[in-house]
Amino acid sequence: MLKLSAARPRASRLAAVALAMAVGAALPVAALAKNPMVGGAPMYASKTIVQNAVNSKDHTTLVAAVKAAGLVDTLNGPGPFTVFAPTNAAFAKLPPGTVETLVQPQNKGTLTSILTYHVVPGTLTAKDLMAMARQGGGQAQIKTVQGEPLTVQSRGNKVYVTDAKGNTATVTIANVMQSNGVIHVINGVLQP
Repeated sequence: MLKLSAARPRASRLAAVALAMAVGAALPVAALAKNPMVGGAPMYASKTIVQNAVNSKDHTTLVAAVKAAGLVDTLNGPGPFTVFAPTNAAFAKLPPGTVETLVQPQNKGTLTSILTYHVVPGTLTAKDLMAMARQGGGQAQIKTVQGEPLTVQSRGNKVYVTDAKGNTATVTIANVMQSNGVIHVINGVLQP
C-alpha cells in the first residue's frame, strides 16, 4: 500500500510537470505572435500608435496630418485608442488639393475634426467590432473621439466602417496591436 500511495503522488507530480510543460510550451507561441507588417515595416505591440505609424511607408500622409493637427502627444498618450488608419492611397482618392489644404494652419480645426473622427476610445479588435455588429443585427454604431458616430458592419471575415456621409471603408489590415490601443488600416478617409 505504501508503494501504491508513493506512486500516486509521483504520477500526479509527473502529470503536473507534463501539464506545466505543455502550457509553458504553448505560451511562448502566443506571446511571440507577431503584429502584421504595415507599409513594409514591423509593428511592435510595445510601441505607441505614433511610434509605429511613423515607420509605415503607407501612412506618411496620415502621420503628416497628425503632426499638422497637433495630435502627436495625444496619440502617444496612454489611451487606449482604436484608430482607423487611412493609407496614402486612401488620401489620394480625395479631390486634388484636399490634403494640401487641410494641413494648412488655418484649417487645423477641420483637420483635427476629421482625424479624431478616425479614433474611438478603448481597444476594439476586429473580433470585438464583428461581435458588436452581430449583436446589432448586422451593424453597430461606435462613438468617435470627435463626437460623431461611425457605423461598423461585418460580412464574412471583413469589417467595414461607414461615415456620416455614407462613405464606406474596408479594414484591410486588422488588429495591429499597440501599447496604447489598436490600429485597423482602412482603404478610405472617413468624414464626419
